[in-house]
Amino acid sequence: MAEHRSMQRAALLDAARSLLSEGGTEALTFPALAERTGLARSSVYEYFRSRAAVVEELCEVDFPLWVAEVAAAMEHADSAEGKVEAYVRQQLALVGDRRHRAVVAISASELDAGAREKIRAAHGGLVAMIVEALGEMGHAQPRLAAMLLQGVVDAAVRRIELGAEEPAAVTEAAVGMALRGVQG
Repeated sequence: MAEHRSMQRAALLDAARSLLSEGGTEALTFPALAERTGLARSSVYEYFRSRAAVVEELCEVDFPLWVAEVAAAMEHADSAEGKVEAYVRQQLALVGDRRHRAVVAISASELDAGAREKIRAAHGGLVAMIVEALGEMGHAQPRLAAMLLQGVVDAAVRRIELGAEEPAAVTEAAVGMALRGVQG
């Protein structure tokens, strides 16, 4: 019984990822989850009390995996600059991943305070990974620099998702800004 519930919960989360990546937060509804999983709408409520609860669980499940992929890319770098480059490149490489698209859609949605705090905490863990490398590079305020660097990454994510420029061009511009600022 517990295994069946676990499988159903996983199926609901997978359906939620698909809905978010296809249609944003408006697409994430309990009727749509029920339709995607073959469950009765009332059964969805047995697993999640609200849409915010689905979002919170997606963050708890997906964000650590995303962070782990960024951390793994950074571990392969042999310099502080290499770590910064890996931090930017790996996040932008994940833009097409359904987990990433779901997290982006989630961050743009109207959520309750608890869900927003979980997202903020997870995002803070991602930013914290780069602080040491920025300190090694000589930044007087590495935490502030890390927050600004993440702003560059977030802006690059939005440009890639808009499709206005080639993802490779956006990635190269973001890496350049991360390593050289706006000097070009």
